[in-house]
Amino acid sequence: MPKIKTHSGAKKRFKLTKSGRVKRAKAYKNHILNKKSTKRKRGLRKGGYADVTNEATIKRMIPYK
Repeated sequence: MPKIKTHSGAKKRFKLTKSGRVKRAKAYKNHILNKKSTKRKRGLRKGGYADVTNEATIKRMIPYK
């Protein structure tokens, strides 16, 4: 079998947990932060998990993680 190429964008954005779930960072924490409340920004610091419906697609993009 030939090797599968890893998706460059996906390898920077996702990590796999030991149980096989896909960890991700929250969106909207990049710029235009002065109009967002402190409470909202603090919540965005915490990570999250990718939705179950997208997990198979993401795992296909990062086969060697």
